[in-house]
Parts: sequence; C-alpha cells; structure tokens
Amino acid sequence: MTSRERFACAMARKQPDRVPFDICGTVLTGMRPLCQQKLRKVLGFSEPAKPERADERLLQWAGSDFRTIGDIVPLPGPHKRKISDTENVDCWGIRREKIDGEWQIAGSPLKGATLDDLKAFQWPEPRVDEKQLAIWQQQAKQWRDDGRYVVVASHPVYGILELGCWMCGYDDFLLKMALEPDFVKLFFERFLEIQLAVTDQYYGALGPYLDVTTSGDDFGMQCSPMFSPDMFGELIAPYFAARIQRTKAVGKCYYWHHSCGSVYRLLDQIIGCGVDILNPIQTSAADMDPAGLKKKFGDRIVFWGAMDVQQFLPFAKPGEVAAHARELAAVLGYNGGYVMAPAHEMQDDIPPENIVAWVEAVKGMAGR
Repeated sequence: MTSRERFACAMARKQPDRVPFDICGTVLTGMRPLCQQKLRKVLGFSEPAKPERADERLLQWAGSDFRTIGDIVPLPGPHKRKISDTENVDCWGIRREKIDGEWQIAGSPLKGATLDDLKAFQWPEPRVDEKQLAIWQQQAKQWRDDGRYVVVASHPVYGILELGCWMCGYDDFLLKMALEPDFVKLFFERFLEIQLAVTDQYYGALGPYLDVTTSGDDFGMQCSPMFSPDMFGELIAPYFAARIQRTKAVGKCYYWHHSCGSVYRLLDQIIGCGVDILNPIQTSAADMDPAGLKKKFGDRIVFWGAMDVQQFLPFAKPGEVAAHARELAAVLGYNGGYVMAPAHEMQDDIPPENIVAWVEAVKGMAGR
C-alpha cells in the first residue's frame, strides 16, 4: 500500500497493510534537535548543513507516511518587537524570554485586564504574508503531485483557550471563565474574527493540496479536563466549532486536533464540534486508556499518537518498545482508525535505540 492508501483505510475504518506511521510528520510529533542528533549518530547519518525541523533522511528511514507544511503565521501589528537576543514581544503582545534554549512566556499583555481594557486592546491585523504563502503552496503542491505522502498543514493560528491563557496568564483567564464570562466571550469573539480571516487566506492557498490540517489547544490536565463539560459547551465549543467549520469549508481536508491531558469527558463535544482526528492520546492521563477510548469513540473519531514520551519511551527497554507498538496497533488500530505516532514531540531523554526498535517493529507489521 502507498502512504495515501494506508491513510485512506485508517480514515474509512478499514484495516490497512500496517498502521499509518508518523514520526516528524506534524509539528507536534517530531523530535527535539538533540534527539535527532543522537538518532543520526546511531544510524550513521552525517549532521545536516543547517538545522531543520525534521531531517528528511530520518523520515525516509522511518517510513513516515506524512509530510508537514506551514506554520503559525506572524501578523502585522503594534506590539511585535525584539528587545534583545534573548527577549522579544510577539504580535499578540506576549513577552518571551529564552531560558535554556527555549522561549518561555514572561509577560502577558492582558493580565488583570478589565472588560474596558479588552475593548481598547489593539489586536494584530489578520494579514498573512503572501510570499510565504506562495512558498508553502509550492511545496504542498509538489508533495501532492508526487503522490507518495499524506500532506499535513500545520495550524496557522493558536487555539482560543491557549491564547487567552497566554495573554492573560493561566490563573487570571481560568478565573475569568468562572467569574467573568462576558470578558471571555468578547475575547473569543475578537480572536475568532482573526482566526477566520487567517483561515481564509491560509487554506485558500494550501487547501487544494492538503489531506489533513492540525490544530492545537490543550483542554486537559493529567487528572481531568481543565473545566467542566458544561463550561466547555458554553464558552469554548461555539467558537471552536466555528473555526473548524470554516477550515473544512475552505481547506476541504480532515481536521486533526491536539489536546494534551485527560479529555475523555469532553470527547463527545469535541467530536460534535467537527474534529475528525484526536491527538496526542496521552495514555498516562486519567481515563485515556486506549482500549476504553477505542470501544467508546472508535467509530466516530480517528486516534493519532499514543506512544508515550513522558513515562514510557525514555525508560523502556527496546524489546518493551517493540511489544508496546504491536499492542497499540492491535488495540487502537483494529479495523483501522489509528495513526501511530509519538504522544508529543520526542525529547532529548529518549534513547535512540528505543526509536530504532519502534520503527523496526512498525516495519515488521507490513504484510502480517
């Protein structure tokens, strides 16, 4: 089977020759640079001339069925500025500092804001760089014309909840969800306008060449959702569904949503909002057991991920990794409906030998 045929079977709940496999095929299923470096060393690959999000040689070696295009788009506006090599402010007014090589949020422009402050806030202009769109469009078209890979668009805008938490601070925004719903609704309304305008431009250019698009917004904690299903239905679902509806109308592709944590209690609503594929399947979180998820929701949503990068891959033996891969394929991949992938970006603590064992196990499933 080709990658596209394999994925079509998974989406149609039919058994492919093996589970579709994704390593580095989306922005949220890749490897940290040092993780890639360690794997290249084990495989005998030379270091690339310049850093890449995903080394194509690793994707080829792994037999990854997916290729990703696009990114979060920067928008013009009054806030964006560089303060220093280790500090900047993005187009949303969020200040970040580089700490141990990672950009961390250090300042939120709407923390403690009132409803009047929100009404006066200057949002960025929802205008996507046409030159960058043309570059992404050309690459997506090339992959689609080639026909070997499933083409996945990275989401161009943040999720509504995460941006609210970043612009106000998690404590402030989650408290507002409970005590100041009018503030939250106005925030979501203003941001949805930007999401939809960016969606029209981004998917208008890339849509003809896409199979799937990602989105990301964490709704879960380790032990439960971040809020009740009723609060999700009142404050988040209407805006989440509107974005999905517009994305599918313009992009004409499957909608893949990433939410870490325990989202079992929200899944009926998440599916109702239009999500076709759930990622990352954080099996270490409450109620996220693969067998239970497959039994209750497997006829309504496709699962993508589930290979735990938090508690399993860093510590398991290679033989355990191979056995677990076969188990996930048997449970989540029974009669299709599953794409095997890491349950988030693989960090530097994962032994390359475990990745090799995993890839070899997946390759060994073909034709069985």
